[in-house]
Amino acid sequence: MDWLDDFHYLIGSDPGGISWWQMSIRAVLVFVFGLVLIRLFGRRAFGQQTALDIFLAIIVGSNLGRAITGNAPFGPTLAATMVLAILYWIVRHATARFSRFSNLIKGHPIPLVEHGRLKAKAMRGAAVSVGDIDESARESGLPGLDSVEEARLERSGRISTRSGGSAE
Repeated sequence: MDWLDDFHYLIGSDPGGISWWQMSIRAVLVFVFGLVLIRLFGRRAFGQQTALDIFLAIIVGSNLGRAITGNAPFGPTLAATMVLAILYWIVRHATARFSRFSNLIKGHPIPLVEHGRLKAKAMRGAAVSVGDIDESARESGLPGLDSVEEARLERSGRISTRSGGSAE
């Protein structure tokens, strides 16, 4: 097990006082590991699209940061991070195939404006202001709130708007 002793010398002891150069080697290894995760599980996993995507990015970032600094054992932390990424992949594919599961995990779009009328209760429940809908309308190329026929708080957290009969 000479190679394992050499490896532990290079990355430092877990957890505890690691030197700057051991932390630097850990950083390089974690960087490569992170790139492998992105290639294996897709760009979207770390692109922060849905609450599930954001959750994964936060957990992976936290885990990998602890692996770099030596606040957690290196190998087990990378293994746990891989398990989380695999679980994410399973959940993501299950939500693509089963609509009930998708709605449970990702939620439903919330109508905020229907037939040009604000849905105040839905807006309060989703913590969306009139200004938020007005901003989304302008971002969609509409003049403002008065031109919004329909608005929804999408599962991604984005507000989508449309006017009249055209989809924006």
